[in-house]
Amino acid sequence: MGEQDVREKTRQDELRVFLKHVLRDMQALETMLDEGLFETDVRRIGAEQEFFLIDSTWRPASVALEVLEKIGDEHFTPELAQFNLEANLEPQVFGGDCLRRQEEQIDHFLGMARTAARELGNDIVMTGILPTLNKSDLELDSMTPNPRYYALNEAMTRLRGGDYEFTLKGIDELHLHHDSIMVEACNTSFQVHFQVAPEEFARLYNAAQAAAGPVLAAAANSPLLFGKRLWRETRVGLFQQSVDTRRTTPHLREQVPRVSFGRQWVRTSALEIFREDIGRFRSILSTEIDEDPFEAIQSGRAPTLKALQLHNSTVYRWNRVCYGISDGKPHLRIENRMLPSGPTPVDEVANAAFWFGLISGIASEYGDISASLSFEDAHTNFFSAAQNGLNCQLFWVNGRMEPARKMILKQLLPLAGRGLEVSGLDRKDIDHYLGVVEARVESGHTGAQWQLSSLSGMGGKGPKSEQLAAITAGMVSRQEDGAPVHTWVPAKLDEGGGWQQNYLKVEQWMDTDIVTVNEHEPVELVAQLMDWNNVRYVLVEDDENRLVGQVSQRGLLRLIGDYNPGQRDSPMPVSEIMQTEPVTVAPETSTLETITLMRRHRMSCLPVVKNGHLVGRVTERQFMIMARQLLVEKLEKG
Repeated sequence: MGEQDVREKTRQDELRVFLKHVLRDMQALETMLDEGLFETDVRRIGAEQEFFLIDSTWRPASVALEVLEKIGDEHFTPELAQFNLEANLEPQVFGGDCLRRQEEQIDHFLGMARTAARELGNDIVMTGILPTLNKSDLELDSMTPNPRYYALNEAMTRLRGGDYEFTLKGIDELHLHHDSIMVEACNTSFQVHFQVAPEEFARLYNAAQAAAGPVLAAAANSPLLFGKRLWRETRVGLFQQSVDTRRTTPHLREQVPRVSFGRQWVRTSALEIFREDIGRFRSILSTEIDEDPFEAIQSGRAPTLKALQLHNSTVYRWNRVCYGISDGKPHLRIENRMLPSGPTPVDEVANAAFWFGLISGIASEYGDISASLSFEDAHTNFFSAAQNGLNCQLFWVNGRMEPARKMILKQLLPLAGRGLEVSGLDRKDIDHYLGVVEARVESGHTGAQWQLSSLSGMGGKGPKSEQLAAITAGMVSRQEDGAPVHTWVPAKLDEGGGWQQNYLKVEQWMDTDIVTVNEHEPVELVAQLMDWNNVRYVLVEDDENRLVGQVSQRGLLRLIGDYNPGQRDSPMPVSEIMQTEPVTVAPETSTLETITLMRRHRMSCLPVVKNGHLVGRVTERQFMIMARQLLVEKLEKG
């Protein structure tokens, strides 16, 4: 999430002062590039490993601060939500056994995090999106108490002009309304960094853009969100919408989202990206600046460019240019933000090897890829891969288009291998890591496909929450074994620890597929819906989808007994017979409390409401299913 030292609330005059510092940093950056002050004699790679913290029921556990305290290592940092953590790997010189050393570091840091989490009764899992997340996990009380996150949420929401709307469509559809940026916390990544010299930046950045689609297609690991099957890499669509500050306008004005693939190839310099981002995106955070970058340059020190870096951290290109300092020397690097966390360390490093190798191979064999591949094709590849994974079609040089699996196996993996070899990496490691990608692509068995296959293999048995818990539990056990995902067998329903853990709260098992009526519709429609759907209650919404009432079968029977059709000129509206202000529960209500309410009020149907809007219902029939499962389990054990 970037620089942590920020003002929690920033006035407009402070933002003006801060933007002046950003512009001065840009002038200093131009000077440093003109005078050749950047490190050019070494290439390094690095990575940031993000993961989820989960409890004994395989659901998110907001214990990041306690885990950090127990770990006590500066490589670990908090993230936006208290159920996320990040470990920052040490940079490696790009060559020799750097990939193997990167995997060893991931294993080491994950071991530290897993030990600390388990001492607190929790665990960790690496996945792009945690299958067991519920919308209630994204309330502000789950946000890490850090001024940067509060400031970011306030600024993004203010720029957007209100709440956030999310729409994603895959096999299922998601339409979601939320009041904060906390939806961003659904995503965790494996962010890799590639240091480049200024004079080669344009060529290598364009190569990284061209490599994005093919690499993402092979790496997809985020197909499920709130139980819905969406994109193979749902993170891409979700992240763009979660920090989108654009407002709708009455005219066809082009607006670029803060999360983007970019608009065009880079022509000559990294300055093009910085300039565009400063010009298009307002400064939304500020901090105290106590350094004049030109004084630092004159004294022989590399300036921190703190203002520029803070602004850059609030613009989320999928391949982002970063400024940094190593051993006192400034450098530029490309940060790959598109790769998901997981499924295992070896899978992650294999994905990184494919990306590093393609960048090097493309630059070596094509020069500047912008002369051979249109930017529109690279852009299309990226979003097609995010939506369809290995099932997408990819464009390549000279207008060629082929199925992703064929192109990756026949052309791009060999190209990546040559790129890694030219860069001086050990041949044994090249074969090993690219071999993992090759086996995954040949089988079609990505992390995303494993999750979907596991869900399909459960055949509708058990509630959705139990299925998602089993998938999460299956990931944890297989990640600890360490074998790459293409060797995994599908998760089984019993891996989640049984149904009991998945009926704790209403949101885990409530029915969200509800047929309702509007308060202005005729009563006859209610009678027909009861008959067609074999239900005794119909819920009533207004035009804003707010719950305004409920009609019971008993109430309808009373109406029939008293009804005289000659007394009315038009059909009776539902509003005249519905029970207003029905008893409701929230999604977070415990199952025991819900049972108590239903017994107290002698109800067989209880609406589930959040902020006045109907989100689900619970019925006696669902409790009968629970009781049947409990009886069968007890009898089998007895």
